[in-house]
Amino acid sequence: MSDRPFLEFEKPIFELEKKISDMKDFAIGEDFELNSEIESLEKKLDKLREKTYSNLTRWQMVQISRHPKRPYTLDYINNMSTGFIELHGDRFFADDKAMIGGFGYLDDKPVMFVGQQKGRDTKQKVIRNFGMAHPEGYRKAMRLFELAEKFNVPIVVLIDTPGAFPGIGAEERGQAEAIAHNIRQMFRLRVPIVIVIIGEGASGGALGIGVGDVVMMMEYAWYSVISPEGCAAILWRDAVKAPEAAEALKVTSADNAELNVVDFIIPEPKCGAHCDPIAAAANVKKAIMDALTRCEKMSIDELLLSRLKKYRAMGVFEE
Repeated sequence: MSDRPFLEFEKPIFELEKKISDMKDFAIGEDFELNSEIESLEKKLDKLREKTYSNLTRWQMVQISRHPKRPYTLDYINNMSTGFIELHGDRFFADDKAMIGGFGYLDDKPVMFVGQQKGRDTKQKVIRNFGMAHPEGYRKAMRLFELAEKFNVPIVVLIDTPGAFPGIGAEERGQAEAIAHNIRQMFRLRVPIVIVIIGEGASGGALGIGVGDVVMMMEYAWYSVISPEGCAAILWRDAVKAPEAAEALKVTSADNAELNVVDFIIPEPKCGAHCDPIAAAANVKKAIMDALTRCEKMSIDELLLSRLKKYRAMGVFEE
């Protein structure tokens, strides 16, 4: 049985996993033959997993995206690339640990990786500021984007943030300007840009590094203008209403694909990326490589025009 933490709706699965594990331990210790009973329970477990994960609410998908064992940006980079060299600093103010980036190889293809990074334990969460970047993080990201453009290297962005940091210091240093500047400049970068939302994708914090030629989402990621809790606090003055907000916001990968906000959904291993990070990274790598291949079939001018048309076509409005 896995020692992973479990979410509330996963409790029946966890209890059955524990029962199977205990039965296996008992059979070994007492030299009993319980293979048929164990096999029957494992079939029951597979059916329970399939039933649970095929009937998830939007709020449950948000919970999966925040699972404490879910792979983060550096996990994906380390599992699907080689030769990664992290680069630091925005050359203006500081090195934001919530935003990471650097050159690496996908097979033999050099790429520039950029993305938000969360922490596992309390110390790392504080250092990484829970994946919420300051203005210097977005300025570092743009510095790396422009470096990639200089050396004609495609850009791969991995998004996982509950939002840009809303603190007073961040606002004083131009948080909104840094994000707006990035959005404008990303439309002008003369290299292919592939975006993958691997976990949380909230508001301008995500969009500040989220303009690309191909935008993809992990199956259990979420992407919206605001977090469900933030929406609930504004509309109902009560964060407990977050599940209702998640339904109204349509935050899931399927919702975003239906609305043409994202181009592709990357499937996750059974029960989510946290259950098999290696397989999840393999799926992400394949999707990125396929996307880069499609982008490279177009000239740079065609790519820039396509990128602009892609975002202009989003949304419904009346004049």
